[in-house]
Amino acid sequence: MATFVLVHGAGHGGWAWRRLAPLLRGHGHDVYAPTLTGLGERAHLGSDQVDMETHATDVLSVLFFEDLRDVVLVGHSYGGVVITAAAHRDPSRIGRLVYLDAPVPADGESSADLLAPEHRDAAGQRPPPPHAERMARLGITDPADAAWVGERLRPQPPRPQLQRLQLANPAAAALPRTLIFCERTPDNFPAALFRRRLGAGEHDYLVLDEGHDAMLTAPERVAALLLPLAGG
Repeated sequence: MATFVLVHGAGHGGWAWRRLAPLLRGHGHDVYAPTLTGLGERAHLGSDQVDMETHATDVLSVLFFEDLRDVVLVGHSYGGVVITAAAHRDPSRIGRLVYLDAPVPADGESSADLLAPEHRDAAGQRPPPPHAERMARLGITDPADAAWVGERLRPQPPRPQLQRLQLANPAAAALPRTLIFCERTPDNFPAALFRRRLGAGEHDYLVLDEGHDAMLTAPERVAALLLPLAGG
């Protein structure tokens, strides 16, 4: 049995994993899906003080208080930046990092640095596009799903976007990593931009022919890629 900790992307919450988590649990694994401060059911806790350290602490606190070890830590989209920050603060309870359509930030980079220029302003972000356009960009085409997701998305706290990461922990750098890219993600999303800058042989990665929010639109296919990682 493995333990999966699933970290959502910008604007989302722990709710984003509601279709994937039961599939992993159905194979006997433990699954935790925390919501980052200022988002989802914790949106009321948002403030100007919420930063990347806050979000890394959100993740590390789950690992500590639930006494989790050898965790498969999965980050979707912006969640990839969060799991990287968390791992470099304390890698001792993490067995593997999984980047689900997420960039792998480098030392000194911020989340805003990983956005295409047209996606960022002085606060490291821009107002969300109209609902239909936003759902299309996330790969959500079913009207019922689009309505359900649209009701739950919340504005991303700005400070975590701008904080530059300090990644100097060699134990974190040595953790096994798995990268999964969604083929239908728009070209100016961070994951797509990161994929284009990959050096030959620098990272191994898998490609999934789905949109950006594949954990919602194709949970079975995402589970099929995650389950083999439970063995180490």
